[in-house]
Amino acid sequence: MTVNYRTTDVNGIKIFYREAGDPNAPTLLLLHGFPSSSHMFRDLIPLLAERYHLVAPDFPGFGQSDMPERSKYPYTFGNIADTIAEFTEKIGLKKFAIYIFDYGSPVGLRLALKFPDRISAIISQNGNAYEEGLSNGWDPIRAYWKDASQANRDALRAFLKPETTTFQYTHGVADVSLVSPDGRSLDDFYLARPGADELQLDLLKDYANNVALYPKFQEYFRKYQPPILAVWGKNDPFFLPAGAEAFKRDVPKATVQFFDTGHFALETHCREIAEAIVPFLARAVGN
Repeated sequence: MTVNYRTTDVNGIKIFYREAGDPNAPTLLLLHGFPSSSHMFRDLIPLLAERYHLVAPDFPGFGQSDMPERSKYPYTFGNIADTIAEFTEKIGLKKFAIYIFDYGSPVGLRLALKFPDRISAIISQNGNAYEEGLSNGWDPIRAYWKDASQANRDALRAFLKPETTTFQYTHGVADVSLVSPDGRSLDDFYLARPGADELQLDLLKDYANNVALYPKFQEYFRKYQPPILAVWGKNDPFFLPAGAEAFKRDVPKATVQFFDTGHFALETHCREIAEAIVPFLARAVGN
């Protein structure tokens, strides 16, 4: 099993991505969350690459991809989704399943709205698409949506501190010794880059537009009935188990599986999640 670390130009923006597996095998596009990067899939990729073609890009402003100035690249989820859509075109992905986590959910589901016939299956790992999945942890962000004052924007800077990154990685984890410090340390490195704080605050503000799109995402689920597997850290402080169960409302055949862990479920339950993915994808896309 070999992982290749590549870059490609998308409208003048360097997009970094990890790629593994046979390009002729069914493709799984791995879409990361906040404040992470494709690095979060470092342990999952080797477990799936013998069967599937894995592609994991870093979003603009994240990881090893370019971080354009805000004046030149509006940091909205719609814009990031457009960039990732163009990325899939650029590297020749014609049909693919998506693994959506956290911020990767509104990015991936926008791809599904844009290319419904290209999406072969959806794996949602704490990737929300229902209002009941949003916890009270979103209240400071909701306040900013209602009143985009500088004071409310500055109040969200706490989300960008190393203490919050550690909280995201460890909250709800029974044995925190299972959580490698490498992932959160790398995330903090990227968050500390000049200008990263402002683009992240822009995205927190724009998240309101994701919630506004939830009915469209749900309409897509009902119309196309994509195969859905929800693998959920049940102790996630931001995305509640109700958000996973809600997929069954629109896709009755959706499979929902909970794990006794937190937000970054791959840090503690990577092998178990891979073991759920393999038979699901075998049914959904073959191989």
